[in-house]
Amino acid sequence: MSASPPRITPSTLAFLSDLDRHNDRDWFQANKPRYATAHTNVKEVVEALIERMKRHDRLSTDSARESLMRIHNDLRFHKDRPPYSPRFAGSFSRVKPALRGGYYYHFAPGGSFLACGFWGPEPADLRRIRSDIAYDPATWKRLLNNKRLKATFGDMQGEQLRTAPQGFAKDHPAIDLLRYKQYLFRHPLTDKEVMAPDLVEHMDTVYRAIRPFFDHMSEVLTTDANGQ
Repeated sequence: MSASPPRITPSTLAFLSDLDRHNDRDWFQANKPRYATAHTNVKEVVEALIERMKRHDRLSTDSARESLMRIHNDLRFHKDRPPYSPRFAGSFSRVKPALRGGYYYHFAPGGSFLACGFWGPEPADLRRIRSDIAYDPATWKRLLNNKRLKATFGDMQGEQLRTAPQGFAKDHPAIDLLRYKQYLFRHPLTDKEVMAPDLVEHMDTVYRAIRPFFDHMSEVLTTDANGQ
């Protein structure tokens, strides 16, 4: 009999709930075995997801160890922060320079979600993206209004300028897109969904929905101004 597919267990969410209520070093040290069990559970999910995603995408993130973020907060410059983040989160990078875009996951009781896109484009990349929007807004609107993408993520999110970026007209027909500084997409997950046997399949399906957008961005960011 084949093993059940990995999923986030009720005990993992319970650990995170308790950590949120008792966010101090003494409690964490006393509950380290619970943390170890929860951490192993999440690693199993992430490893299975990496294996599945590599069937159709090229990831430079090869393991859950590379992917997962620390649960400990960095207190060097934020002494008022709690010592731990009551969540398990991480990301996957794609093989650069050919493929652009990144994936993110976040597991927390009542606040789990998946995200993908471009969190902090470099200035040169941001300029290239805006130039493409200005030159071909119809393609961008078609990509962002794709039925599968809209059904999965809703509208694109991210920080925006209050006015037109330098070098672009304030009355440009695509000024609403030109003002973006980030290009982010978010898909919420209920506790029931993260504990379901099809969690890995569901996450993979969500991430697949962004691929036409990633494909376009990869082309834009790996092609020079002369189309080479």
